[in-house]
Amino acid sequence: MKYVSMLLAACQCMNLATAHAQDMAPLHVHAPAADTRVILALSPDERAMILEEMRLFLDSVGTMTGALGKQDMQATAAAARGMGMKMVHEVPPELRAKLPMEFRQLGFSVHRDFDQIAMDADSLKDVSHTLNQLSATLQKCVSCHAAYQIRSPLNDDKH
Repeated sequence: MKYVSMLLAACQCMNLATAHAQDMAPLHVHAPAADTRVILALSPDERAMILEEMRLFLDSVGTMTGALGKQDMQATAAAARGMGMKMVHEVPPELRAKLPMEFRQLGFSVHRDFDQIAMDADSLKDVSHTLNQLSATLQKCVSCHAAYQIRSPLNDDKH
């Protein structure tokens, strides 16, 4: 017990010394790098529609990962199917025409991925395979967010 007390006291001294050294260290503040992503200039309603779709993707990914954790491939497939190509038809043609071809191609690819994930989850019932597919699809989401920002004239400071 004596050694435990000495160890705790030593740790407290080290914590105090570290905290003091951090207080004395110069503060380095770096300005954020300029945002060089392509701006998608959309109306507030169009912006809201795209962002809502992204939130639906995220919600479905959460549902899928929860289902995969329980090895519930039926629920995984159902969540993936909801994000498949059927969603593409919900985007108004006027909005689709405003989006760059590369953005649309990436979006279609993600929707097709979700359809494939659903089919494979139903047929293969392999959690590892589905997780690998989901990981690859999420990398497409990351690349899209790295390449594009969405702005509207009334909401110019938000991304």
